[in-house]
Amino acid sequence: MKPLPRLLTMLCLFLGHAISLQAAERALLLDIQGAIGPAVAEDVSKAIDLAQQKHAGLLILRIDTPGGLDQAMRTIIKDILASPVPVATFVFPKGARAASAGTYILYASHIAAMAPATNLGAATPVQIGGMPASPSPNPPKAPATVEDKAAKPQQHDGDTMHHKMVNDATAYIRSLAELRGRNADWAEKAVREAVSLSSEQALKQQVIDVIAEDVPQLLKKIDGRSISTSGGDIILHSKAMSIETVERNWRSKLLAIITDPNVAYILMLLGIYGLFFELANPGFVLPGVIGGICLLLALFAFQVLPINFAGLGLIVLGIAFMVAEAFAPSFGALGLGGVIAFVAGSILLMDSSLPGYAISLSLILAVALSSAAFFFLIIGMALKARQQPVVSGAEEMVGMLGIAHEDFTEHGSVQIHGEIWQAEALEALHKGQPVRVVSRKKLVLLVEPVANTSAEVSP
Repeated sequence: MKPLPRLLTMLCLFLGHAISLQAAERALLLDIQGAIGPAVAEDVSKAIDLAQQKHAGLLILRIDTPGGLDQAMRTIIKDILASPVPVATFVFPKGARAASAGTYILYASHIAAMAPATNLGAATPVQIGGMPASPSPNPPKAPATVEDKAAKPQQHDGDTMHHKMVNDATAYIRSLAELRGRNADWAEKAVREAVSLSSEQALKQQVIDVIAEDVPQLLKKIDGRSISTSGGDIILHSKAMSIETVERNWRSKLLAIITDPNVAYILMLLGIYGLFFELANPGFVLPGVIGGICLLLALFAFQVLPINFAGLGLIVLGIAFMVAEAFAPSFGALGLGGVIAFVAGSILLMDSSLPGYAISLSLILAVALSSAAFFFLIIGMALKARQQPVVSGAEEMVGMLGIAHEDFTEHGSVQIHGEIWQAEALEALHKGQPVRVVSRKKLVLLVEPVANTSAEVSP
């Protein structure tokens, strides 16, 4: 090889190594705050892809969560296990927690770290949409014989489902613990007994790898560690890494807002109210458009939220009772029952046993009282207004009083409201005689004489 091509080749290799080294000296940071849901799972997936594209040396998930949905948690864990970029989950700031789903994510990460005065645990799965039965406190120590099974009542389906969920979750977290070389026995206790640990105890029991005050200290403490990823073994050179924060895009932020239980609750009510007004006033368009959009967004949110359909049914029943009170007054019986059903349904709508997925009680009471006042007052006033005599249009002429403008027997003219109208009468009328409008056919009025001459006339 000639000297010049050889020099160019070495220069290219050197530049490529320098660029790769510079990229590896970068750590991406993603903040996860609140419940684990589809929006968070999407954020983590995009952050891992971004870390690969930028050839980052580390992805840090700075987490503070009460838990969340099982499906979203498993999606995050699958992405972490398949990531060629090391992922460090860091429970931060002080006072934060990685409970329930957060504990699984912490166990699945290549590096598990916590700040002082933080905790993890309470990883027992909870069935959404119902109250799971508690496991038996004294399980049999020996396998039951056929006679024993016949003598004892069969286990309730709720107990069976609860045991299946717990056993599945236990096997799942133990497999993660064994993969990362962490304390599998404590992981099983976190699932079966819902125990928790402080950061100091977690470090002593080999549940986590390190305790750090902040991200820079974390990078210093994990420097030089050997990490096994899906792309092979990596030695972290994190001490000198620069930190780049991953910003969430507008779609992710919008998804997080829509799937917030309080926002989904309000969207559902706006959808119901909008469609109700559109049906009550066909052709008004705007309430129907807004109601349809809000209801579709609410239904999307409910697909990813732990919704209790009994609660949803009570809300609809409560609204129906309050509407019925406005249309058919029952001295408050329907209205009071509607408010009670509405509040009870709102409380049950989201499974409050799942951390981070409960609707604010103050919001429920405010919406319930506002809805009751709205249906009792506004709709009541609208119904009373509809019962008032018509004051405009063709129907307004019926019942009006006037005088005959000339003498006539069948066809002639009358004066009403200072206007001269063509009229028909079944009896002979004299000029100036009081008449009353019986009906209207286009521009011709059918009139009759007024027997009571003292009636007020509109000449």
